[in-house]
Amino acid sequence: MYANNSHHKRFQKTLDFLNKHIDKGTSILDLGVENPLSELMKAHGHKVENTQGEDLDENQKVLVNSKAEVVTAFEILEHLLSPYQVLKSIKAQKLLVSVPLRLWFSSAYRSKTDLRDLHFHEFEDWQFDWLLEKTGWKIVASEKWINPPESFGVRSLLRYFTPRHYIVYAEKTNA
Repeated sequence: MYANNSHHKRFQKTLDFLNKHIDKGTSILDLGVENPLSELMKAHGHKVENTQGEDLDENQKVLVNSKAEVVTAFEILEHLLSPYQVLKSIKAQKLLVSVPLRLWFSSAYRSKTDLRDLHFHEFEDWQFDWLLEKTGWKIVASEKWINPPESFGVRSLLRYFTPRHYIVYAEKTNA
């Protein structure tokens, strides 16, 4: 089910954070096509609907028309050219979102085989907090964690000490 142990750890931390802030049975719109994490969310009692692969930079209809109580975006916003517009378009009152943090010792991720699989944005935590604030969200809780890869090398070693993932629970402000 998981690509590797690193994914399993990230999925478990994400699920633990979700369970801490969102009741099971709450309707969730998960940005991104169905994937192992959304399947895990369903297996743990969450009512999850995924987007269908729409280009969210170009088309936010699914966000505007959704009746979901919560929107989740786990490791999605870094792939968008304009996460600002996507965050502004969400009508749900609650948001759980995770992003990879910018690493000082490594350039942004870019797949060598899939030209669509790249990170246009990798944030520092304060930048992401500001983006959420500017788009009408108030951060209620957040966590950072390390997630070392199974590879070896200097960069892999540094990932044992440098947080790579940032997750936030936010609620819509009335502004």
